[in-house]
Amino acid sequence: MVEEVAQRPSRDHRKVSERLPDFPWDKLTAHAATARSHADGIVDLSVGTPVDATPEVVQEALRAAADAPGYPTTIGLEATRRAAIDWLARRHGVTGLGLDGLLPVIGSKELIGSMALHLGIGAGDLIGYPALAYPTYEVGAALAGADSLATDSLTAFGPRTPRLLWLNSPANPSGRVLPLDHLRKVVDWCRERGTILVSDECYIECAWTDDPPLSILDPRVSGGSHDGILAVHSLSKRSNLAGYRCAFVAGDPALVGELLAVRKNLGLQMPGPQQRAMIAALEDDEHVERQHATYAARRAKLKQALEGAGFRIDHSEASLYLWAQRQVEEGAEDCWATVAWLAEKGILVAPGDFYGAAGGRHVRVAFTATDERIDAAVARLTD
Repeated sequence: MVEEVAQRPSRDHRKVSERLPDFPWDKLTAHAATARSHADGIVDLSVGTPVDATPEVVQEALRAAADAPGYPTTIGLEATRRAAIDWLARRHGVTGLGLDGLLPVIGSKELIGSMALHLGIGAGDLIGYPALAYPTYEVGAALAGADSLATDSLTAFGPRTPRLLWLNSPANPSGRVLPLDHLRKVVDWCRERGTILVSDECYIECAWTDDPPLSILDPRVSGGSHDGILAVHSLSKRSNLAGYRCAFVAGDPALVGELLAVRKNLGLQMPGPQQRAMIAALEDDEHVERQHATYAARRAKLKQALEGAGFRIDHSEASLYLWAQRQVEEGAEDCWATVAWLAEKGILVAPGDFYGAAGGRHVRVAFTATDERIDAAVARLTD
């Protein structure tokens, strides 16, 4: 028996990782080194990680819940789910959502990356996502072994029906907000074909126009039914809770139930103290308004400086980024040339092609740096 086992071919542990795209930020290493060499240090605008303090009301809730010796449940506390349901109703007009239609999760990225696999989507199935997209949609399709198509056109699928279609509004990286008519059209199209529609709405409270973004669960969009649709929400951006990994998925109770059944078996449980912190964050609107004003001021400074330096800003009506392209004599510059130009000024940004070929002439500029670093970037752009 020992010899038989020894003669078996060894399992190739690289196969899953080889299906995945290259981790894009690894390509920024040299430009990051250039930016760090600036005499006044780097201004890192390449990622959207919060830098401001976690709200005190949330910290207090976490401290009060620190004694948590027992296991949490995958479905989460009823109070956690109720707080999220009440927040969706109060802030985004979502009605008709019950406790069985909401599930707290350990960060939205983990959920997005595992969604297809946990819903039983796999080889031979097709997943669609936006032409400009957060890379994790593609990663999730690859992990499930499914085919994927990056497109903003429903006709691009031809005769083939996707099992799952991702929307992202407000969008990362472009900050684009999809209007009501478009959202309703996509909902109808998916329901006619039995396609699961999932809307990534993690930037829904980071809007910079008078028209607030709409949730896919808004009755004006959904027709008052959540059948076949899910919305993903995160507290990382709105409440500076990226380190807490607080997020949730809401919508069709049947789909939520399927995710719950799989996640129970995997032991995927949001820790109890984080759930209490999440409740505090969702119930308090004041800190959200303060943070929104802080970001609005940083955005305005950076936008003006970029435009003064010859950049054009496209979309960017929401999210925590400016979707910019540098105008040169030949037209819009290649994104990597723009990255290099900014790195020489000590400013690091993300090249648009991280998010698909459609981004090859843009860069994504985050305004999540401190006021001091934003001011430094403005000074370098206007020098």
